[in-house]
Order: sequence, then structure tokens, then C-alpha cells
Amino acid sequence: MNEQNPRALRKMVTPYEKSDLQKSIWQIINTLVPFFLLWYLAYKSIPVSYFLTLAISVAAAGFLVRIFIIFHDCCHYSFFKNRKANRILGTITGILTLHPFDQWAHDHSVHHATSSNLDKRGTGDIWVLTVEEYLEASTKTKILYRLYRNPFVMFILGPIYVFGITNRFNRKGAKPKERMNTYITNLGIAAVAGLVCWAIGWQNCLLVQVPTFMISGTLGVWLFYIQHTFEDSYFEENEHWEYVKAAVEGSSFYKLPKVMQWLTGNIGFHHVHHLSPRVPNYKLEEVHKNTEPLQNVPTITLATSLQSLKFRLWDEDGRKFVGFSHLGKAAKAQESARLGSD
Repeated sequence: MNEQNPRALRKMVTPYEKSDLQKSIWQIINTLVPFFLLWYLAYKSIPVSYFLTLAISVAAAGFLVRIFIIFHDCCHYSFFKNRKANRILGTITGILTLHPFDQWAHDHSVHHATSSNLDKRGTGDIWVLTVEEYLEASTKTKILYRLYRNPFVMFILGPIYVFGITNRFNRKGAKPKERMNTYITNLGIAAVAGLVCWAIGWQNCLLVQVPTFMISGTLGVWLFYIQHTFEDSYFEENEHWEYVKAAVEGSSFYKLPKVMQWLTGNIGFHHVHHLSPRVPNYKLEEVHKNTEPLQNVPTITLATSLQSLKFRLWDEDGRKFVGFSHLGKAAKAQESARLGSD
């Protein structure tokens, strides 16, 4: 990104921080209706061919990701002008995506306020260790970190653990309003699951919902991962951390094919979203195109995004993400520095 006055850049984005009721309602219709239709078609296809069921479930999962983007906007109170409307729709879409509205809104707001801040990691983000922290960590921590960073654990087991387990419980220190919302969400999930199982049988329910959930969950974690894990990202200690730089340089522009961009609710324009979370998802591309400084940001494509799988640690000296293979070189440099100081 070219040098830009942070205040001026924020001011350029401000005009887009208004929801459009017509667009919001249309997005609800073109997202929820196809999702429920596809889910029903997947169920009806089970006697025909389960391969057909899986194919339809892939499409349903795409729309479930889009439902999550609506939920995500509601958590930022950007989908509607009315806060109550955001809370109501956010709770409903939270039931569909297995996310308690208030709990997730809290953790995600912390993520936005601390993203790329080395001194404030740990809430609403992916576990990141620096090279030095890893080298000085205990054996237990190193093993846990390597397991956490394993693609199977992160993208397959991760969604099950987060969406299916941790989201079902209130966080420590949650206020009564947040706790109640979690209980309501859990009851809603149980009621919907019970109703569907009663209507079509628990076996059929699982045959459709499990692949739909797993595919959407994996896609969701992948999107969150790639939006902040790319080689030349941005991390700073709190003393030097800047919100605008963290947003624009520490969040990627994930340039996706138009169909995938649509299904993911433009969340690939993540640099715009982090700069101004109050911009509705359907205006993110418009902001990117009309704000020249935002066009000179880290850009990732489907092909280049796969390279991020090798990034495991943040190298403070090189100011970039590196893989575990970098540790040998880092350990030698650390040892040489110690010998030199003796």
C-alpha cells in the first residue's frame, strides 16, 4: 500500500458505511431460499444416488457459507440500520450456522481491534507463534502447535471442535444477555434438528447435514485462515501497531472467480472489511474499486493461496510468514548470537 494518511483513507470509505434495505432483503431471499431448496433436493436424491446427494450438498454448503456472511454482517450491525433487526436475523442465521450471536460478535470485535497485534493475540484469531517464541517454547507447546497447524486438524477437525463444541458454551466473563443468547441458540439448534429428524428420519438428516456442515465449515476456516496468513503480512508489537496498516496490510484481497466471490459474500475483499467493518458485504467490491489506495494491497488468487499451507510461524526479523523448515536456520542464528554475547 502506498503511504496514505489513515484518517483520509477512513474518510474515503465512510460514505459506504450504510446498509441498503432493498439489497439486504434481496440477499436474504437469494441466499436462504436456494439453501433450503438445495437441502431438500439433497434429501430427495438419497434414494436415487448418494453421489448425487453429495454433489447437491456441495452447492448447499456454498449457500451456507453465504448465510454465515449475513450472520457476520449482523454481528457488525452493518446488515440493517436497525440494531434489533440485526440481532434478530443474526440469532436466526446463527442457529443455522451453529454460532451464538452475542458470543461470536464479542470475540470477532476483539479480533478486529487486535488483528496483527503481537501483544494482543488469542481472542477470535488463529494461533500464531513467532519463530523466537517457538524456539523457546516447551516440548509440549511445540507438539500442540504443530498439531494445531496440521491441515487435517485445522480444516477438518477444527470446524467440528469450534462449531460443534466450543460454540455451545458461554465464554468466561460473559454477561447475562450474552449467556441467554447462547442458550437460545442452542435450544434453536436442538429444535430445528429435532423437527427435521422427526420429519425425515435422523439417518437421512445426517446424510445431508454432515457433508453440508463439513464442507461449509472447512471453507469457512480456510477463508479466515487465508485472509490473515500470507507471506508478506503485517504484525507489530503494540507500541508500533497501527489499526489502518493492520487492516490494509495484514488482511488479504482474496481474488476469487465471480461465482465463488458471490457465494462467499465478497469476504475476499477482507482488507476493506477490516478497514471498515460497518460496510455491508454487498458494498465491499465497490469500495475496493473506488478507493485507489485499497487496490495496492496483498492480492492472493486460488492458485497462490495454496502456498499459505506452508506458512506456520511469523518471522519478526524477516517480517514474513515462514515454514517449520526455517527453524534450523533460525536456531543457528540464535545460537550464534548467544555465543557472540558471551
